[in-house]
Amino acid sequence: MQPRSNAPETSWRLGNAEGVRRKHRSIPALLVVALAMGWVACTSESGAEAGAAFEVVEATIGDVQAAIRDGTTTCRAVVEQHLARIAAHEDAINAITVLNPRALERADRLDAALAAGETMGPLFCVPMLVKDNFDTHDMVTTGGSIALAENLPPDDAFMVRKIREADAIVIAKTNMAEWAFSPRQSVSSSFDTTRNAYALDRVPAGSSGGTASGVAASFGVIGLGSDTGNSIRGPSSHLALVGIRSTIGLTSRDGVIPLSFDRDIAGPMGRTVEDVARVFNVVAGYDPADPYTEAGRGRAEGDYTAFLDADGARGVRIGVLRALADPEETDGEILALFEAAIDDLAALGAEIVDPFEFDVAAELGREGMFCRRFRYDMWVYLRSLGPAAPMTDVLEVLEDGRYSDYAQASLRRNEGAPLDVHPSEWDEPCPDYAENEGRQAYLANLVETMDDERVDAILYPSWLCVPAPIDRGDEEYCGDNSQRVAPATGMPAITVPMGYTYGKLPAGLQILARPYDEGLLFRLAYGYEQATRHRRPPDGFPEMR
Repeated sequence: MQPRSNAPETSWRLGNAEGVRRKHRSIPALLVVALAMGWVACTSESGAEAGAAFEVVEATIGDVQAAIRDGTTTCRAVVEQHLARIAAHEDAINAITVLNPRALERADRLDAALAAGETMGPLFCVPMLVKDNFDTHDMVTTGGSIALAENLPPDDAFMVRKIREADAIVIAKTNMAEWAFSPRQSVSSSFDTTRNAYALDRVPAGSSGGTASGVAASFGVIGLGSDTGNSIRGPSSHLALVGIRSTIGLTSRDGVIPLSFDRDIAGPMGRTVEDVARVFNVVAGYDPADPYTEAGRGRAEGDYTAFLDADGARGVRIGVLRALADPEETDGEILALFEAAIDDLAALGAEIVDPFEFDVAAELGREGMFCRRFRYDMWVYLRSLGPAAPMTDVLEVLEDGRYSDYAQASLRRNEGAPLDVHPSEWDEPCPDYAENEGRQAYLANLVETMDDERVDAILYPSWLCVPAPIDRGDEEYCGDNSQRVAPATGMPAITVPMGYTYGKLPAGLQILARPYDEGLLFRLAYGYEQATRHRRPPDGFPEMR
């Protein structure tokens, strides 16, 4: 895919990178090919007539499925509408990397199955966007790196397989930060720079910025992202979305290009709490291919939508973690939104504990909390690709120049790490999450404090700063609270829109709970969402007529 004319100039290393990158066509060009090959039959009688009455902007899973069932539209027309939105608006934000050439074929099969009276999956005909670090057997998976520009995995990631089994349609892959290195921006050497759909001169955060901006602009109904420290919740906060990082061990990371396997989480990012809960139902659970999920085996709830109660905050005791809302570090408008959110939850019947005293900085200062295992984890991933793997060691890119300038420092920090030795066996061992004394102590201390204060959940702003200007994404990076509690402790956290600063810049409210208490997170987020209704679509991406 060629760089967009309105994207900031990004410096790429020379060598093979530039030649490979130029092989990719733009999204409008792909749509022309799609039309010519009959993938998108936008002028077909069934598509034009059935789709005309259905509006896809801000449409929920329930909206889509109800409209198809009552004959207002068809699955094919819904997918065509989303593809048309991508064709019309993609150049503005650069969220999409590749389209699924079989999306319309899949839609036709679902329409036929529904007409035949077959039982449909819980996500039937939901057009979904999938981050470019999830393996897809039918589309390239680059992980944001030009080095994987031709990487076609042999099978789907666990979550991709699960959503397809539930009859969702993956219509496109989304751009991300290169190797998921940056929480600041979503800039890749494979597909360039993604912009914030609410403010094109601002960052969408990283690394799941493509999924965030694409879902916010209704390029898909919902999407999948990944989160090592921030990358689901941060972009969701910057794009007025709901995003959940689950308890580590409750969801599988199999087939997701790793950044740090002992911290990585994958999961849904959507416009409503209900939609996120519906997808979470499908993707949560045990996977023998991910050893971490053994600890969470049998811990997933049968139906997370059962927790969706508009009165869900009533009687819940919520602690306000003032350590992550310091007035000296927090933008004044974000702080005002946070104070209003606390008042809203109190008005909904929550019992507020303010402040909830806990020394986050002291816990993060423990030794051995993080190790640089990217090289080893990538070695494991590359082996999973089989003989077609484009390399055996990710650090090969340092020799042939297939990386962007900003990724070089992160790559070089991994040069001293062993390639094929598990981190727990290094000379200075870096144990996995369950055996990491520092991380387990942090978890135990926080849960104990919650127990002592009889607190069910903890509250703080997802970011303390507004989305940075896209040309100063590194220099003005600040206030990323998502990094500070959930990744180290392995506890679950959800972000939900809490309003807008300066008229148009989204801000998120983050709620954290005890391990495996995702049901409570959905309950609280839903009650708050339904009472406040902060979510609104970004300007500039209207319904297409």
